[in-house]
Amino acid sequence: MFLLLFFVLLIQFFTYWIFEPLGSFLEYVLEIRLFTIVFLLGSILLFSAKIND
Repeated sequence: MFLLLFFVLLIQFFTYWIFEPLGSFLEYVLEIRLFTIVFLLGSILLFSAKIND
């Protein structure tokens, strides 16, 4: 039983260690102050495709 609890806590620790920086980065990027920059870059990349006729 303690071995199972140890493995569960170990999995939770490594999951937090791996995904917490990614989550905080996405939270920072999706804030209002950077949303306009991300939106403009996305629009430029979306509409800058060359049309081959």
